[in-house]
Amino acid sequence: MITIKKMKEADIPALQACPDISAFALEDGYFRQCYDLQENGDRQIFVAFDAAEQPAGYVILNFKPRYALYRKLAMPEIQDLNVRPAYRRQGIGKALLDLCEEMVKTMEYGAVGVSVGLHDGFGPAQQLYVRRGYVPDGNGVTYDRKPVTRHEMRPVDDDLCLMMVKELGRVY
Repeated sequence: MITIKKMKEADIPALQACPDISAFALEDGYFRQCYDLQENGDRQIFVAFDAAEQPAGYVILNFKPRYALYRKLAMPEIQDLNVRPAYRRQGIGKALLDLCEEMVKTMEYGAVGVSVGLHDGFGPAQQLYVRRGYVPDGNGVTYDRKPVTRHEMRPVDDDLCLMMVKELGRVY
């Protein structure tokens, strides 16, 4: 049984202790920084827990994204959707996305953004986002959230991303 809860400060050690949850988890203080941004109201972080109350995955809903188009359109961005390998293909990623999308709708945003890496490590995420109705924003790829221009050379790493958007409609 999986339960999803808003991240609490007490969850930081358990998240930090899961090196297979995210490459970012290896950065010292990553989840502390995430929590502090949540406390400022800039983000909401949701954690999926298994029956033993161990983290199975998490997602960030960022209300102050760095990507210029999302800021211009006042569009939140779903970031860092991660499900631990042992818990994949059980609907956890879908449930985390459902929660974020529903929150975005009820907060009366008309759309939500997401970025996805371009290398094969992001293949499952690319397929998930397309199946859920996310489409490229039409501005090409970015590197570290900045547009990549024609003939510009960039490494194919986790910072080379396609920015995508999903129209959600407003709840009235």
